[in-house]
Amino acid sequence: MFNWFKKNTHPEFWKEYLKTFKTKESKKIEETRFIVFDTETNGLDIVKDRILSIGAITVLNNTLDVADNFELYLKQNEFNAETVEIHGILKDGNLLKYTEIEALEKFINYVGNSILVAHHAAFDIEMVNAALKRMNLPKLKNKSIDTGILYKKLKGKKNKHFNLDVLCKEFNIPKHDRHTASGDAYITALLFLKIISKLKQERKVNYSDLFRTSNKEGLI
Repeated sequence: MFNWFKKNTHPEFWKEYLKTFKTKESKKIEETRFIVFDTETNGLDIVKDRILSIGAITVLNNTLDVADNFELYLKQNEFNAETVEIHGILKDGNLLKYTEIEALEKFINYVGNSILVAHHAAFDIEMVNAALKRMNLPKLKNKSIDTGILYKKLKGKKNKHFNLDVLCKEFNIPKHDRHTASGDAYITALLFLKIISKLKQERKVNYSDLFRTSNKEGLI
């Protein structure tokens, strides 16, 4: 089934993924498809640990598109009982689970060339990249936004660093299904929209500003 893996050639889904980046991207925030996602893992070691589930939701035109969502669970070859208390995902059970190869193909097909958004995005992206490396595939090509970094662009927040729970409290976001991939993706999507809304209240915000970093207080 996965002859491409054995022959060290790129599979069709990856070729189709690469084609999506040939399309000229919009330079308007309202016209951009943002994929807010989260991974639940059995640990924090990029090399040793594995993804247990992926959840994602689309943000388009300053709105959560709840119909355009993504959620799946992966088969656990290595089980860490200590982390079950956090994510609640058992090794067995009645959930439909996919192999790592199957799960990553589905996620890549869903994402396309969209902008990836996550809280502490570097970890989630590197976990996906590590899985892609095990499949003999390159890293993700998508641009990404970390809501933690985006938050620091607000006035007076330059040197602040808060976890998702604290920011949920600040922005009055209910923490339903916290520590599930789909739940955290939904919470992060709400946070993303609220931060952008607040930034727009403070100053004019352009598409490029979401990715730009600055050491000057009050500037993006």
